[in-house]
Amino acid sequence: MEEGTSKSPTHAGGTVGGSSCEWSDAYQWDTREDCEVRQILDRIADKWSLLVIALLDERRMRFTELRREIDGVSQRMLTVTLRQLERDGLVHRTVHPVVPPRVDYELTPLGSSLHETVQALVSWTDAHQREIAAARSSYDARKTPEPAAP
Repeated sequence: MEEGTSKSPTHAGGTVGGSSCEWSDAYQWDTREDCEVRQILDRIADKWSLLVIALLDERRMRFTELRREIDGVSQRMLTVTLRQLERDGLVHRTVHPVVPPRVDYELTPLGSSLHETVQALVSWTDAHQREIAAARSSYDARKTPEPAAP
């Protein structure tokens, strides 16, 4: 993509928090893949990351406990997720010098502050799940769905 362009149709220049990402308005993030804000949002909004953050808010956990609690996550995916969250400063990993090795994970203060936002999202979803289910049913019941907007 050319320098200074965006996929956003209402693109306008500017910086946010010292970031070089450009915003079209205060409620959208840049669509460029190299935008750090977008990269962080992609990471923390991932379903595995959200589940790990929610579980670690309750207590410190071992890898095997996390894997047992998160239905459908593979060992590799959980490893990658934990490493990314640790790299981002959201999770702290403690290796205990015992045989067999024991590794614990817990949220950092930064990770705990993110959990508050995650919990708000979960609460909103819980409060509106019936409305969303009704909207989905209505949409699915249409005989010929309208084409998606470009």
